Amino acid sequence: MNFRSLVFFILFLYLATSAAAQRRNGTGLWQTLDGNAPLVIARGGFSGLFADSSSGAYQIAGMVSLPNLIVWCDVQLTKDAVGVCFPHLNLQNGSNIASVYPNESSTYRVNGVPTEGWFSSDFTLNDLSNIFLTQQIFSRPPNFDGNAWPVLTIDDLVNIFAPPALTPGLWLNIEHDAFFSQHNLSMRSFVLSVLKTTPVDYISSPEVNFLKGLLARKPVTTKLVFRFLGQNEIEQSTNQTHGSLIRNLTFIKTFASAILVPKNYILPVDAQLYLLPSTSVVLDAHKAGLQVFASDFANDNVFAYDYSYDPLAEYLSFIDNGNFSVDGVLSDFPITPSAAIDCFSHVGKNVSGQAKPLIISNGGSSGDYPAFTDKAYAKAITDGANIIDCQVQMTNDGVPICLSSVNLIDSTNVVQSSFTNLTSSIPELQIVDGIFTFSLTWSQIQTLSPAISNPESKYFLYRNPKAKNDGKFMALSDFLALANNATTVSGVMIIVENAAYLAEGQGLDVTNAVLDTLKNSSYTKTKANKVMIQSSNSSFLIKMKDVSSYERVYRVDENIRDADNSTILEIQNFADALVINKQSVFPELKLFLTSMSDVVQKLQAFKFPVYVEIFRNEFPSQAWDFFSDATVEINTYVTSAGIDGVITDFPLTAARYKKNKCLGLGSKTPNYMSPVQPGSLLQLITPDLMPPAEAPYGILDEADVAEPPLPPVTTKPTTSGTNNGSTTAAAAPGHQPNRGQPKAVGCVFISSMALLLAIVSLF
Repeated sequence: MNFRSLVFFILFLYLATSAAAQRRNGTGLWQTLDGNAPLVIARGGFSGLFADSSSGAYQIAGMVSLPNLIVWCDVQLTKDAVGVCFPHLNLQNGSNIASVYPNESSTYRVNGVPTEGWFSSDFTLNDLSNIFLTQQIFSRPPNFDGNAWPVLTIDDLVNIFAPPALTPGLWLNIEHDAFFSQHNLSMRSFVLSVLKTTPVDYISSPEVNFLKGLLARKPVTTKLVFRFLGQNEIEQSTNQTHGSLIRNLTFIKTFASAILVPKNYILPVDAQLYLLPSTSVVLDAHKAGLQVFASDFANDNVFAYDYSYDPLAEYLSFIDNGNFSVDGVLSDFPITPSAAIDCFSHVGKNVSGQAKPLIISNGGSSGDYPAFTDKAYAKAITDGANIIDCQVQMTNDGVPICLSSVNLIDSTNVVQSSFTNLTSSIPELQIVDGIFTFSLTWSQIQTLSPAISNPESKYFLYRNPKAKNDGKFMALSDFLALANNATTVSGVMIIVENAAYLAEGQGLDVTNAVLDTLKNSSYTKTKANKVMIQSSNSSFLIKMKDVSSYERVYRVDENIRDADNSTILEIQNFADALVINKQSVFPELKLFLTSMSDVVQKLQAFKFPVYVEIFRNEFPSQAWDFFSDATVEINTYVTSAGIDGVITDFPLTAARYKKNKCLGLGSKTPNYMSPVQPGSLLQLITPDLMPPAEAPYGILDEADVAEPPLPPVTTKPTTSGTNNGSTTAAAAPGHQPNRGQPKAVGCVFISSMALLLAIVSLF
């Protein structure tokens, strides 16, 4: 364990900057009870990643948080009356005790409910020395369990932090005084003995009588905190619900100096997980002279849709909303509230922020509205996108429109429309069972409803359900008109794929359609308006070079670890910038960063700006190293890798990052705004729990970028459709047997894939 602790210290030493250790927000700005900045309380340490209440979790919490961090210990008593830190009365969830003592479970009544498990009151401290702590939440990585972190006593916890470098405050939480009393154990006696030798900043409990019993004998510096549980739960000594006690704060003040409440006591949500108006709990408590701490914060938990899956935004709503500020937050991920308090609070709306990274939208604000709709674009503009994008698709009547995919099933309700008889497969596009934009006219597509994307739906994470079908589709001409009127937008990114197939297989000239639309748009009449043309097809970009002066962006659509110099020189012949994916910058192994490639620096050495895709707020989209925090991820890509731009579904998160107060501080950069070190977490995994090795990414070579010239546009066959949805499958483009195209599915039944997507769209 000493060796493992040393490893932790070495790996995160880069975070401990002495100058930043003293950096604090001044008083006067905060609407807390005492006017000081809110506190961060690390529940069980950094329990969002490591085993709750383990030495590793506490160490990391101390190293990545504000210098006045408070560490939280849920106190349980052993059979020999020793207090240990463990998150539950039942030791089964969070340790390997069931495998060490398989026949020693018990059944007791806990809060009136018969509960079977392994309870601390049945085991001595020596018994518990044989077990180790494990990750208790299945959605979090179990890979660190091989460190065999032991159960800690209060003394063990205090001794983890070696003063003066790391000296966090201590918070003891007492949940089950009545239970231990039934087992002839006195939690009151134990706590009073601790207070004689150990400075304890806060003691919380949901039991009124327990706190009253400590009131006369506690040190002056120790604050007692009444912990509120669910509003319908009964507090046994008063026989009142917690919901009624919150309305009698003058009574709480007689024995406590602070309250700890679930966050929904302050900012409640409705049944659909949307925010309701804030309550008066904080203001009422402050009026009564009580500090207010809010609990239940976790970056990987489900919270209100209003926050767009951004945990930092949630913290800011509790500490910097203009009306009140809680006095502290209890979090499984203390790095995020630390940054919220010290870097992102009280930043003026008119702050311009740093120039980099360029913020490029991905379908507008597609994390909040259906991609490429007027509402998604409007929010992207408001949220601070520098560049808004249009991925061009072609309709049957030759209109270039903005849509995320040539397959309408991906982004519309087409499977619920009268066009389901147009379902077909196109091997050239690697699409099975699709309904395609070029099978419908623009007016027909406008009769459909857009559908919001849910890239993390397999984790039951859905985007803004209230707006899942909001917005209107936009033609490229409409998009350019919108961009022309958006004074805060500095450019547009027009994305074109499948130009060769459209020309040869569908008789559609997307190249000239885009060029003609740009030429006829008022947007291009202003020289200050920037136009970027992106494609993963070098043949299309070569064609664009021949006929236009727009900035060309080559998208590398595969993971790479390097690129040949000769390949980069070849790309210079047809592109001015590149788009690469996140894994090409920071390679991953089962969501653990392994290293940082030099791809970005190499491309930049050839004078290429490098834009990286796709940044999303949902925590499953991020490597574990980023602590389930989109801001930590962006900061690492910008600060360590030096990328020139981010392509994101959530422009607001990236725009807010550029304005934070902790940028440009050099050696004074605080630990919570330092980039993560790729590979550091992997080094903390024991060999038996190491993810299986994977083949390294490839090297981009000339064969990857070379393509034959675009084929000429074939004569488009005559169709017999109308604008009322009566186009037949046989007449739709792409179904001509003599051109070797796939046959249409001449059946009104929806394919299994289409049916599945239709069901998903209902959520």
